Amino acid sequence: MDHPDLPLDQILQGDCIDLLNAMPGGFVDLIFADPPYNLQLQNKLYRPNMTLVDAVDDQWDKFDDFDHYDRFTRAWLTACRRVLKKTGTLWVIGTYHNIFRIGKILQDLEYWMLNDVIWIKNNPMPNFHGVRFTNAHETLIWAQKTKGAKYTFNYHAMKALNDDLQVRSDWYLPLVKGKERLKAGGQKAHSAQKPEALLYRVLIASSNPGDVILDPFFGTGTTGMVARRLGRSFIGIERDPVYIRVAQERIDAVTQAPAEALVLTNKRKQDRIPFGALLEAGLLHPGQSLYFQKDNTAAVIMADGHLRCGERTGSIHQIGRALTNAPCNGWEQWCYLDENGNGLPIDRLRQELIINKGHSK
Repeated sequence: MDHPDLPLDQILQGDCIDLLNAMPGGFVDLIFADPPYNLQLQNKLYRPNMTLVDAVDDQWDKFDDFDHYDRFTRAWLTACRRVLKKTGTLWVIGTYHNIFRIGKILQDLEYWMLNDVIWIKNNPMPNFHGVRFTNAHETLIWAQKTKGAKYTFNYHAMKALNDDLQVRSDWYLPLVKGKERLKAGGQKAHSAQKPEALLYRVLIASSNPGDVILDPFFGTGTTGMVARRLGRSFIGIERDPVYIRVAQERIDAVTQAPAEALVLTNKRKQDRIPFGALLEAGLLHPGQSLYFQKDNTAAVIMADGHLRCGERTGSIHQIGRALTNAPCNGWEQWCYLDENGNGLPIDRLRQELIINKGHSK
C-alpha cells in the first residue's frame, strides 16, 4: 500500500511524543520500541581491576523519579496506540528496571498482551561486585492494539527459521559486539545498541513486506536497517543528531533482498489440495507404492485416493497416525520414488500441482 503523504523511510529528528501526535492515526502496522530503561545509576561502575565500565549513563536515560518516568511512558505509549492500525502490534523491550512499569501502563491503556519474550544473552556483562545474580536477559512484551483483532504472526516462517520446530519465548542471542558494534569518534556510538538478529526475528514474526514499521526511539537505526533489508518501510524518530547520522549511513549501505526471497512460508494460506488430485493429474497412479519416512513402511495407493497398508486402509494422514500413534502430516511423511529410485516427499507433487495447474481452493 502506498502512503504518499507519510515520511516513509525517513528518520525524523525531534521528540517522539510531539512527532507521533502530529501524525495521522491508524497507519502503522508494527512498532518496535526500545525506550530509556531508567537505570538510575547513582555512581560510576568499576571492574575489580578498577577500570571504568562503559555503562548506560546517557542523559536520555535520566528521570527525576518513577512518577516522571511513568508519565513519560504513558504519553509515548498513548501516542503509539493512536498511530497503530486496528490490526497493529507493538513490541517494547526493557529490563527489570522498567519493564514491569511499562507492562502495567500497557494494560491500563487497553493494549492486549500476546507474549512476553525473554532475550537471553549468550555473553552477558558480569556482575563485577558479586552482590547480585548476573543480569543475563532482557524482556520483550508483544501486545496488540485491539483485543481480538486479526494481527500478523508468521508462525510457519518462524518455524522454518528454527529447523521446523516451534519457536519458544526464550531467545538465545549474543550482545552486540565486534564489527556489528557501531563506532562514532572512536567510541561506541550507542550504549544500548540492539543486535540485528533480535530485530530480524521481530520483523519476520510480526510483519510482512510493504508494512510500515515505526521505531520511536530509533537510536543508531537497527530497526530501519533490518526493515529495509526485509522490504518493509520504516519511520524512525530520534533526537540526537549523532545517532541520526550513524543510522542514516548504516541504512544507506543496505541492499533490499529480492522480492521473491521475501515471500514467507505460510502453510495456512496454501491451496487445499486433496490427495486424490494427484491421481487425477497423473502425478501418482493407483497400485503405486508410497514409503513412510520414519521406517520405510510401504503402502499401496488405491483408486479412491486411500492407502492400503497391511490390513489398514485410510487417508495418507490416517495411515500415518496409525503407524506412529501420533498426529501425522501425511504430505510430509509419505514418499514416492522418482525415476532414479530416490524417495521424495509427496508434498513436492502437491506444490507442482499448485504451480503448474493453478488448482484453486
